[in-house]
Amino acid sequence: MRLSNNLMYQSNINKILDNQQGVANAQERVTTGKKYLSASESPSAYSQAALYTSKIQTNEQYTKNINQLNNRLNTEETVLSSITDAIQKAQTLTIQAGNGALNTNDKVSISNELEELQQTLLSLMNTRSEDGKYIFSGYQDSTQPYQFDASSGKYNYKGDQGQHSITIAEGVSVKSSDNGFNTFEMINTRLNVESNTPPTTGAITATVFVNSQAEYDAFHKENFNFDPSANATANTYTVRVSAGASFFDPDEYEILRDGVALIPAQTGTVSENGQINFAGLNIEYLGTAPGDINFTLEKPQKENVLNTLQSLIQGLNDTALNNREYQQMLSDATTQLSNANEQVLFTQSSLGGRMNAVSAIRASNMAANTQNQENRANLVEVDMAEAISELTKQETALQASQATFGRLANLSLFDYL
Repeated sequence: MRLSNNLMYQSNINKILDNQQGVANAQERVTTGKKYLSASESPSAYSQAALYTSKIQTNEQYTKNINQLNNRLNTEETVLSSITDAIQKAQTLTIQAGNGALNTNDKVSISNELEELQQTLLSLMNTRSEDGKYIFSGYQDSTQPYQFDASSGKYNYKGDQGQHSITIAEGVSVKSSDNGFNTFEMINTRLNVESNTPPTTGAITATVFVNSQAEYDAFHKENFNFDPSANATANTYTVRVSAGASFFDPDEYEILRDGVALIPAQTGTVSENGQINFAGLNIEYLGTAPGDINFTLEKPQKENVLNTLQSLIQGLNDTALNNREYQQMLSDATTQLSNANEQVLFTQSSLGGRMNAVSAIRASNMAANTQNQENRANLVEVDMAEAISELTKQETALQASQATFGRLANLSLFDYL
């Protein structure tokens, strides 16, 4: 077979070009870190890698969501902690206000401190998030949650009961806020009777005050009739006082509910000073028996801490209150501030649980992301040691083909003649 010079040159050039292409491909793999330079080299690997890439991108979004959620929860935690501090300071001042040695100026001074705390609480309860949204307004987060109504003299909640959620993992959403309704509006007021000066019959007048709150609370919770179809007097009790058998005998009483005697019967004798103790209540009357004292259990109510402080401030400045009324006002405030503090602490506890859950999900997402990246790398990312070795091999082959071509190019038949 006869080889022409052209065929020999072309064959060696093609070999050099192939080797150059091999070097270029190996160099590109080292530079880019890609195992395959085109999808056609391994369609199945590219397809599986695309799935892992999608998972990685989704996890990246979850990470952004977690960061946003953490910022919001941390902001709320700081605000709730400050609210707790303010309520506890108000509790301390309320206890201080019960000191019988205080004069009018002392009470005014305490009320001024409480006004400052009230405004601090108002500001905290109207806190905005980093994006300018009110954190305690529920879904109405563009509306200031707490606003003062001059006509009623009360602070009203203007938000709703919604709670925003943020998705932080597949099928996992976490509440990113707490609304003011659940946090500040669901605070029980002190259980009481409807009037401390109840209606009476006969020639007697009376007062009814709670003197053992725990005992009265237990009685109220066990006996209050919430049935809307019940008689209007279903929660009205009558203390029926009758004169003693003789002038020297004490008056006697019987307790009835809605006009019906209790079972077992609640009867007894009246103390010398006209006092009756029943279910944590101190019932005191003046006048001559017989007669009825009709007191009604007050329906349980809710009140936010701003209005509790408003009533407390007004009471401290009201010089017309007698000592009994003043102490009742302080009891209202003490109980309701304690309930408000418990409700905020309950919200903080829930918040802490969510923060722990977010921390656990973050760790789970990071582990899944690491695994996805590793799986994708195994499919389409180059083994650098192997790639460098391949590059060296291709460079060696190119150098060999170039050297061979140079030697063949210098051969001539006349050299052997």
